[in-house]
Amino acid sequence: MKKFRINEIFYSLQGEGFNTGRAAVFVRFSGCNLRCPFCDTDFSAYQELTADEIVETVRTSHLASRPSPLVVLTGGEPTLQVDEALIDSFHQQGYKVAMESNGTRVPPANLDWLTVSPKDAPVVVEHCNELKCIFDESGRVEDNPLPADHYFLQPCDVGDPVRNEQIVARCVEYIKQHPRWRLSLQTHKLIHIP
Repeated sequence: MKKFRINEIFYSLQGEGFNTGRAAVFVRFSGCNLRCPFCDTDFSAYQELTADEIVETVRTSHLASRPSPLVVLTGGEPTLQVDEALIDSFHQQGYKVAMESNGTRVPPANLDWLTVSPKDAPVVVEHCNELKCIFDESGRVEDNPLPADHYFLQPCDVGDPVRNEQIVARCVEYIKQHPRWRLSLQTHKLIHIP
């Protein structure tokens, strides 16, 4: 029976992008095919779970009287492990399934929502629901980004409040000049929730 490497499963609010503020159960997969310097995920500790164990943990991770209809598959890079069968298992329980990916691998076709956050690697995804690009100190944004339904720029958190403030200000100015983009702040960090 297939097992998945799971870093953590938790119930919280989506802190970024289009679904900011929406209650969701997050399934964080361990492992990634990239090594981004700003990544905040510890991949050294994980547990191996079957699809049934993951779905059951998701089902019991929030109050049964207030079920969350959204599951967010994140990582690391979830396309390294997630398959259509796992997503079908969530669908059978009434969940909508979103995935946050770096776009370097083709995701399962039965996803309900795909967020691509490209890094410094070739993107193979041809379209996504949401494109979320990190706006760092370089201020570079691709002129012809991946086709998406929604475009977000997210100021990079470099761990220095003064530099972060400068990055946010430059990001805001960029968006004012390029209104296709919308600002995505990491609200979960701002309000101190997981």
